[in-house]
Amino acid sequence: MVQSQRNYLYMGVMTMKELCEYSKQQQILRAAVHRRKHAHEGLCSGLTDAEYNRMVIRQKSTFSKARKFTHNRMWRETSKNYSVEQLKTIVKS
Repeated sequence: MVQSQRNYLYMGVMTMKELCEYSKQQQILRAAVHRRKHAHEGLCSGLTDAEYNRMVIRQKSTFSKARKFTHNRMWRETSKNYSVEQLKTIVKS
């Protein structure tokens, strides 16, 4: 892209028809370069055993905490017997 902009600056003033033709040619050249760069000599193959074993795949890093809360902490808080004085201090805070 930068190369085509440089070429345009050095070419001087152009008509719109010439500019459209120049743009089309540059697009064809860029496509040809891209095809050559990404062409494979043969068919793509799978991974070898060594390549496959080198790959590290992580599991989900955040786990559900809902079950732990409902099985432990929730029942711990609701099963306490509060005195009237304790309830008053809780309401104030």
